[in-house]
Amino acid sequence: MFTGIVEEVGVVADVQAVGDGRRFRLEAAGVLEDLRMGDSVAVDGVCLTATEIDAGVFTVEATPTTLARTTMGEFAVGRGVNLERALAASARLGGHFVQGHVDGVGRVRAIAPGEEQSLLDIELPDEVARVTVERGSLAVDGVSMTVAAMPEPAVARLAVISYTWSHTNFARLRPGSAVNLEADLIGRYVAKHLESMGEPVSRTPPGV
Repeated sequence: MFTGIVEEVGVVADVQAVGDGRRFRLEAAGVLEDLRMGDSVAVDGVCLTATEIDAGVFTVEATPTTLARTTMGEFAVGRGVNLERALAASARLGGHFVQGHVDGVGRVRAIAPGEEQSLLDIELPDEVARVTVERGSLAVDGVSMTVAAMPEPAVARLAVISYTWSHTNFARLRPGSAVNLEADLIGRYVAKHLESMGEPVSRTPPGV
């Protein structure tokens, strides 16, 4: 379990094919302080296992399924990635409950830069749009965000403060960029419960 509060931006140092999967060596600093082999780390919002740890780097592996369902298939040497260690039971929950299980890949539609905040519009896949609501939570590349508005049923508008922009890898985003999305955990379970009761779950907000 994670919080969506990025601890640092690491860098992809090496990518190797492992059968149909891939092995990634990631340069990092802060997250290595007490990281042990077998620990979980969120990498751009994807929960992965640290399989090797060396001075200044750690290694994770992605299966073919993970590569197909996330943006990890695009990872190349030099790419910055958002990193977060698993939540400790005694830690403050500053963001929201994030599992590191990507529900779908979205696309950046538009970016409106600003001095204090930037507006980021993201096109949501159906599986995410149907459980996303205005003022609800949404993890974007592992970053806990609040949905400021939904100008369209399948578009989430995020207000990103300058601190978040400069302390994550959001600066790499451009219109058309792919991002990992994890819908709000509570929303997913509510939708599942309603469906089990025979109630349809529409992705169109009331009044739209």
